[in-house]
Amino acid sequence: MLHPPHIPSTLLKHPLLDQLKVELEVLRLDQVHPTVSGNKFFKLKYNLEEALKQNHRQVLTFGGAYSNHIYATAAAAKLAGLQSIGIIRGEVSDENNPTLRSAKDAGMVLKGISRELYRSKTHPEYLEQLRQELGEFYLIPEGGTNALAIQGTTEILSHAAAHFSHLATPIGTGGTFAGLANSILPQQELLGISALKGEGIQEEMKLLLQTHGIQPQGSVSIWTQYHHGGYAKWTSELIEFIHWFWESFGIPLDPIYTGKMAFACWDLLQKKYFNPGSRVLLIHTGGLQGNLGFTQRTGIELPSL
Repeated sequence: MLHPPHIPSTLLKHPLLDQLKVELEVLRLDQVHPTVSGNKFFKLKYNLEEALKQNHRQVLTFGGAYSNHIYATAAAAKLAGLQSIGIIRGEVSDENNPTLRSAKDAGMVLKGISRELYRSKTHPEYLEQLRQELGEFYLIPEGGTNALAIQGTTEILSHAAAHFSHLATPIGTGGTFAGLANSILPQQELLGISALKGEGIQEEMKLLLQTHGIQPQGSVSIWTQYHHGGYAKWTSELIEFIHWFWESFGIPLDPIYTGKMAFACWDLLQKKYFNPGSRVLLIHTGGLQGNLGFTQRTGIELPSL
């Protein structure tokens, strides 16, 4: 099973940080486990415990062909002694896809469905159809966000994080943002950097916090101007930043989530959003397995695992 990890962190050194008198540190969730990396470790932990408690033999989840969630669920289920099923948006026939190949190697049964049918992933009728076809299963939603995932991500911040004034995380489905919001202290600000285009994420996160009864002690803000074109989109400026960050600090980022989050925080630093004396913690949520697939699709080389 997934045991509570030690989470390493990296303090960044740069002349601009010295000049502005701001400390910037990266919490390396990408290093918590060799295969169940990043925030997925925390999202899956209690879900798999619950699946075993309910005597399920298999878990089923949904994701895209290069999904970090699919990759991590396959690896985590194998560790827990559970069969896994991945319902994939689109085709699964690409033998060169490193994400699906790794999931398959971990024992995950892959089933590709049309994008139209994929929209039914939360409909009870479609889930019942899957049970008839594939047998009984424990359902983990797309992206892994549910109450048990938020219970897990609430544990990301240890007491050692109490001295930070600001914490920053990427936002996808919001499970990590919600868990962090549930654990920040009154004097802290949580910055959520949306990887999705549009302002709808503001209301979505507000509803997510309300649904799970989360009333943050500190302040929270969601930044929507750093999406670089939208989910799974990127700009040349973002790619250049990811390479610069690697060359400057030796930390790899991905272009879907962590690259956008780090880009945003460095931009806010340059704009003097953080007052002198601020101590800022960037939550590196992993997802680096996707860099190989990104390079395969685009031909753009990225720092990898």
